[in-house]
Formats: sequence, C-alpha cells, structure tokens
Amino acid sequence: MLGISIISLIILLGVLIFAHEFGHFIVAKSFSVGVLKFSLGFGHKLVGKKIGETEYLISWIPLGGYVKLLGEAEGETLPPEDEKRSFLNQTVWRRMGIVLAGPVFNLLLALVVFFGVYLSGVPALTARIGGIQAESAATAAGLRAGDTLVSIAGQRVAYWDDIARAVERGKGAPLALRIDRGGTVFDVQVTPRRVKGKNLFGEEVSAYKIGISPSGQVVTKRLGPVDALAASVSQTWAVTKLTVISIVKLIDGTLSTKTLGGPILIAQIAGVQAKEGMVPFLLFMALLSINLAVLNLLPIPVLDGGHLLFYLIELVVRRPVSLKWRERAQQVGFALLIMLMIWVFMMDVDRLHIKLLDDFARIFTKQP
Repeated sequence: MLGISIISLIILLGVLIFAHEFGHFIVAKSFSVGVLKFSLGFGHKLVGKKIGETEYLISWIPLGGYVKLLGEAEGETLPPEDEKRSFLNQTVWRRMGIVLAGPVFNLLLALVVFFGVYLSGVPALTARIGGIQAESAATAAGLRAGDTLVSIAGQRVAYWDDIARAVERGKGAPLALRIDRGGTVFDVQVTPRRVKGKNLFGEEVSAYKIGISPSGQVVTKRLGPVDALAASVSQTWAVTKLTVISIVKLIDGTLSTKTLGGPILIAQIAGVQAKEGMVPFLLFMALLSINLAVLNLLPIPVLDGGHLLFYLIELVVRRPVSLKWRERAQQVGFALLIMLMIWVFMMDVDRLHIKLLDDFARIFTKQP
C-alpha cells in the first residue's frame, strides 16, 4: 500500500505541477519572453536536457516546480538584443498574464479531466428508493422502499441527483411523482417539508426534503460531448466555489484547521483512489488541481496571487512596488508558507499516529 501511495503521489503531483508550470511557460513563449529553465521539482537536477535556450529538468524534490524566465531578477544585466525578451521589460498586463496562466491551466486540467470522465462514464445512483424516513412526506404519500421514481413534476428522473435538484427547485410546493412499483406505474402527490440538518462545514442549514434514501443501486452514467462539456464547466465551477468558501471558513474559524492535509494525507488518498480505479484517481486529481489553482491565487507574496497583487498595485499607482517592499513582503509570505507547511505536516503525522495506534490496538481486540 505504501508503494502504491508513493507512486500515485509522484504521478499526481507530476501532472499537476506540469500543468501549472506549462501554463507559465507557454504564455511566456507566446509573448516572446525568454524561458531559461522548466523544472518539475525543486533542488538538485536529477535529469535534464537543453533544447534551444531552455533547459528542461526533473529535480529531486517532487513537491513543486518552477519556470525561470529571462530577466526576471532585478538588476540582471542582459545583452541589448535580449532586453525586449526580458520578463521585467514586458507590460504589466503581459506579466499578469504569464503569472495568471499557471492557476488557469490547473483549472483547465480539471475541466479536461472531468470532460473525459463524463464521456467515458461515471458511477451514478439510480432513482430507486432504498429507505423511507418515519413521519416524512414520503411516508404520508405512501411511498415504499423498492419504488423507482420515473418523473417529478413532469420531468423525467434518471438518477438520484435529479431527485434532490427537482425537490429543491419546487421550494416546498406539492410535487407530482410518477412511481414504478414492480412494473406498475402510478402517480402520487407529495409535499416536501423543510428539514434542518448540517452542511459540509457542520453549520445548521435547512432544505426541502421528502424523506427518502437511495437503494445503493449504481449504473454507469455517460454523457454526450455537449452535455459532458456543460457538466465539466459546472463541476469545475462548483469545486472552485467550494474551495474558496472552505478557505473563508478556515479563516473565520468555522472550519477547524485540523481538516487541513499535506503530502502524507494526499499520498494516502491518492493510493486509495488508485486502487479503486482510474476514474476515482482522475477525479481526485481534478479536485486537487482546482485546490492548487485557488491556493496559488491567494494574495500571499511568493505565490502567484502575491505577484498579481504587486502588479495590481503597479496599475493603480503607475509605478512598480519598490524592491525593498517586495523583498520584505516575500520574506513574510515565505515565513507564513513555511509555518503552514509545518502545520499541515503535523496534522498528517497526528492522523497517521492515530491510525497506527488504532491498527495496533485492533491486533489485541480481535473478536473470534
């Protein structure tokens, strides 16, 4: 399992980092900016090859990557013929475009992965009812376990997700349901009730429910190209929005920082998803790619978002932020990033420690 987790992590990070750095690389090239190095990983060079002016590298530490651009360092002396190809000599809009391209390509990677998965088919719960909650709207309407919903308010129902959307759209109004019970098709009316519960963040929320649960029957759901593209855009947006909300909830204290995970947790999840099959692994990759895009856009110096913040200030005040202030901000940003990395690593170790203790205790508590 450990071997699978490590290999899965390397593949996962390799693809995510490549997409991110390729975004910076290809947009820089399109603006005729010189690219001196393209590296997957940090630290000493493992392997490398120079093609034209660019050296392509795979480095020892696979937890990141970088693109080294011509003239990106202050005070760098360049031959006159290279001045126009220098990064710092580009307009602020072009510099913003090059920086923004990394996160954008991570979002595009997620969209492409979702598109491929939707085309090939994803597991989806059928509309067959597995359970009925006591004293619910479904009980009052006479629904039973084993019934299959055919349509709601005249709209065909194919999958379990369709039911939740149709009920929520109704906003509590009575709904006409068409039911298939062992081959006998009939209509009933049900009035959803407002039910309190908790959302992903543990907050009290309420939503309209009819009080049914799925049977667990799963089929493969395949979409055509147009529907797959629409679903991919929708899913990418939904995960992006959820990631942003999660960060806000972490900042305001609604979400515990103990929910954060680092390389160890990512490796564990990647290993599990890889064992489950290609589709779960790819979906995890898409989720992580969106997370990487959003995190990189945070306005923290040393991240892409920090550079964008400096360029936005430059647009407003019509001059670059001084090197002294940028260096100070980057030192603070780097310190914050290191503290965050240490924290998530500690959370990973704590989770791993608890799991090891549980596994150890299970040896002595096995029942015959």
